[in-house]
Formats: sequence, C-alpha cells, structure tokens
Amino acid sequence: MKAIVETGIKKIEIQELPMPEIQADEVLMKIRANGLCTNDIRDYLGDTVYSFPRVGGHEFSGEIVAVGAAVNPKHFDVGDHVVKYIIPACGECDYCKTGRENLCVEVANSSTFQNPNGLSGFFGMAQYIAVKSRDLYKYPKEVPFTHSAFTEPLACVVNSVERANILYGQDVLVIGGGVMGLMHVMLAKLQGARIILSEPNEERRKLAEQLGAAITFDPMAEDAVALVKQLTQGRGADVVFNTTANPIIAKQAMDFTAAGGQTFIFSSLHPNNPVPTDLGAVHSHEKVITGTVSPTIRTFYRSVQLIAKGLVDITLLLDKTFDYTQAVEAFEYAMRPETFKTIITFD
Repeated sequence: MKAIVETGIKKIEIQELPMPEIQADEVLMKIRANGLCTNDIRDYLGDTVYSFPRVGGHEFSGEIVAVGAAVNPKHFDVGDHVVKYIIPACGECDYCKTGRENLCVEVANSSTFQNPNGLSGFFGMAQYIAVKSRDLYKYPKEVPFTHSAFTEPLACVVNSVERANILYGQDVLVIGGGVMGLMHVMLAKLQGARIILSEPNEERRKLAEQLGAAITFDPMAEDAVALVKQLTQGRGADVVFNTTANPIIAKQAMDFTAAGGQTFIFSSLHPNNPVPTDLGAVHSHEKVITGTVSPTIRTFYRSVQLIAKGLVDITLLLDKTFDYTQAVEAFEYAMRPETFKTIITFD
C-alpha cells in the first residue's frame, strides 16, 4: 500500500509499505479522507517531539474492506463507512477506568508518538489501516468521507463545550475564528447561549455570524476587554473558550471572564511560555481556569451523532481537498493562515 511518510523536517515521501494484517478482532479499513490538523503542520515543520519517520493523520474516515473472524457482523461488515477513535488508551489506568481516556497515562509512551525502531504515527495518511472493532464508529453511507473526517476535531470541541455545562442565555465568548473556534460557535449555540466571537479576520467574522455568532468583533481595533464588558452589562463572559495558541491571548481570555465564570484553554500554547495569572481574582471572584484536550470515547460518539444526523453542518469549514500524491502541496496549502480545513483523499 502507499503511505505519506514524513522522513524529516519538511521531507515527505510517498512510500510503499506492507499491507496491514488484521487480527480476529480487527477490520481492514481503507482510508478515504484525512484532515490536516495544526499538529500535523507542526510535525511537518519539525516543531514536534514525535519521532521520524512518521505516518501522521488522525482525522480520517474510510470504509471496511475486510473483517476478522471474531468481529460481529451485526455491528460491522465489509462496505460499512466508519471512523476510528484514535487515542491509543491503555484501558487499564485510573483515567481510562473513569471515562477520561483522553488523559491516559500510557498514551505518550506509545509507538504512536515515539517509535525508535520503526514508524510512529496514527496512520491516517496511509491507504489502509488495521483497526480494532471496538474503536470503530459507523456512518450512514450518504455522509461524504470529507465530512466524517471531521469527527475527531469536532469530538475535541464536544469535550470542551460539554465540560462548560453552558446554561440557556449565558454569554459565551469564543476567541479565534479558525476551524476549531467556529465549531465552538456552532456547538455553544446548540446549548442555547449567546455567542460572541473575537477574531481579527473580517471574512471569518462573517462566517461565524452565519454559523450562529450573535456578535463578532476585531480585537485589534479597540479595547477588546472593555467591549466585552460593555456587551455584558459590565460582567464579562460567563464562559470563554480560547482556541488560539498565543500565550498573550491566554492572559486576555482570563480578563474576558466574568466573576464566577469559566475560562477554557482549548488550544495548546505555542510557544508554551508562562502566562501571568491574577490568582487574587481567581480566589475573590471564584473564576475557574481549566484546559480541555482530545476526545473521550463518549464525546467521540457524540460527534458522530452530530455529523451523521445533520445537527452540525461542517460544509463551510471544508476548504480544499488534495490527492495523496499531492501531499507536499496539501501541507504547504494548510500552512496558510487564512485557510480552513485541508483534506487529503485516497481513492
């Protein structure tokens, strides 16, 4: 089979790899679409701690082409359109046992990230992958593979928004109008909140308004914190989701948050510089500052339901598709700051 192999910094090769051999409890999944994530771009630029050579790609969808003898045909069979829960959780640690697989203590040690004796990676950028049937989720065949490939990133946002326990009528501020920020807009809107978006790009602000934001503003054009307080009768936002990587903006996210409110650091900070925090305000105003990362099994399932049932339409977030033979062009395109989701397809 063919695979997109990252062999070093900005070095990509289309290589021939052995076809995966499935075990009795596995299926052979043919990859049809894979979305490029910010972390994929960091891998490409060498701004990563993961080992090379690497077959990345964790936002993938495809179809079953073979099933193992122990796979229940009532659940999965040849021809089914599926996605895979991608976190290599051990299933045994305290976090896995309590439904927080996204925090599994063994994940960082897995060959997904470090494999000195071979290929690391999630393998969403290969033509085929062997998948345990327990990790599979089925999609209706009318859902395009390019859409079901959004399952993993949307599941990250489901995890983020559900943890906020948003109440009807609350003011929710989303910082950043990229793909992840706009999915926060859509899901928080479904929760019955008034959505405010902070984003300097005018086109992204307009798109956010299409997707449910009630108010959008350019944080570079005025005193953003003062504006948010003005919009919220002096309180600030009840919930703030920071989807940007800039540590300076992480500090601003806390300033946007009302007394008794919640600040969610959704994006990893890059660079991961210390951020000044007014712990006096955290104490006196009962502010909550927390992070969210990756999907759990439960939120991954919820993401499938949202896309499969048309409750969330991610069509406007799909930017451009590239054939796997154009992998370098796809990565270079995805690096542009103005783009949305770039998808690599496999026929």
